[in-house]
Amino acid sequence: MQYIKRFSSLQLALFGGAIATTTFLALSPWCGSVRAALMQNSPKALVDEVWQLVAREYVDGTFNKTDWQATRQDLLSREYTNREQAYAAVRVALAKLDDPYTRFLDPKQYEALTSQTSGEVTGVGIRMELNKQTKHLTVVETIQNSPAVKAGVKAGDKIVAIDGKPTQKMDVQAASSLIRGKAGTPVTLKIERQGKSAFDIKLTRAKIELPTVTYTLKREGNKRVGYISLREFSAHASEQMQKAIQDLNRQQVNAYVLDLRDNPGGLLQAGVEISRMWLNKGSIVKTVDRQGASQDIPANQTALTQRPLVVLVNGNSASASEILAGALQDHQRAVVVGSQTFGKALVQSVHSLSDGSGLAVTVAHYYTPKGTDISHKGITPDIKIDLSEAQKRQLAANPSSIGTRQDPQYARAISVITNNSFAQFKKPLKKPQISKRVVERNQVERNQL
Repeated sequence: MQYIKRFSSLQLALFGGAIATTTFLALSPWCGSVRAALMQNSPKALVDEVWQLVAREYVDGTFNKTDWQATRQDLLSREYTNREQAYAAVRVALAKLDDPYTRFLDPKQYEALTSQTSGEVTGVGIRMELNKQTKHLTVVETIQNSPAVKAGVKAGDKIVAIDGKPTQKMDVQAASSLIRGKAGTPVTLKIERQGKSAFDIKLTRAKIELPTVTYTLKREGNKRVGYISLREFSAHASEQMQKAIQDLNRQQVNAYVLDLRDNPGGLLQAGVEISRMWLNKGSIVKTVDRQGASQDIPANQTALTQRPLVVLVNGNSASASEILAGALQDHQRAVVVGSQTFGKALVQSVHSLSDGSGLAVTVAHYYTPKGTDISHKGITPDIKIDLSEAQKRQLAANPSSIGTRQDPQYARAISVITNNSFAQFKKPLKKPQISKRVVERNQVERNQL
């Protein structure tokens, strides 16, 4: 999404960990020498490329009360002998904004983060961990329809070598970099499996759609409950959510539990599309740009279900998660259960730069349908249940207990459903009051990570 009139495509990022991608790059008119230097991939031109984007788009027109023009003059007065020097200078300049979400991404960071929110990865389709007891790289999950599944890789397999290179003392990141590669290229894993001698599995890398939605039908007393967990708002999240809801509808569920815990956000477009699957009418979110102009993004009569809904959140539910939870709560479409959410109410646009690096720029502030500013505060659940440290450790040690009666927040959600106690949480939706100059008044709201 691009904000106000330029936001119609919804290609925006709301990230409290995740970054969405837009490859939009429109440079301001520059002098001939700078334009020519850009064509030569000049470090100095890259520096000015970043400065121009911030000057044009950043949500705070005062640039955190800094002289942004003087910053440009300082940046261009220097000589850069390599890209790394330019990168360092850009990061120092951006630090003046005191906004952790407006940040420079070197080419590797940009590639990794854009792959994250694309919902796709090129590899073989396994999730690994370094086993604490054995110190071996171990497969913890294989992704459906991936080369690993087709080749017979199983959870619990130890990876002892990658293309002949031993993995002893190798961390997950290093192993992942060896396994990933261009689609269509081969990679060989040496596997140790309980009861078998070590053996090689030859795999061909492929582009894999990552599952961000998991769901199941649960029988809770006399209720049929559709439990859906959404990990992230990636480019494929909305289609996966649609499939989950439609499948559970066919199984005639009585109610839903939507788990947004530990979901850091992602693409705003995905957040809006998923909100529309649950909410038939009314505002989903309101954005305000640095000119104070606001845009209201509405539901569009395309909800897939009207069955009762409980949403689970915690302190790591951020950005797009808070937009979805806030919209459902404000319209009394769902009861929100769990802990206070993160409190991330800023929107970023992410640009590719001329040398393959990237820049995330905060371009707008968002509000819930009631006009609530959740910056630094988050969303307060209708039913607040904070997990103790012991409970958190127990769930982390036994992930299969998440979304079961052993999970206190899920158990409370089921109590709401089985007791049919939704009505007591309904409150009138008042007309939102958002100042058109709110960004000027507050400058820009910033989170401290």
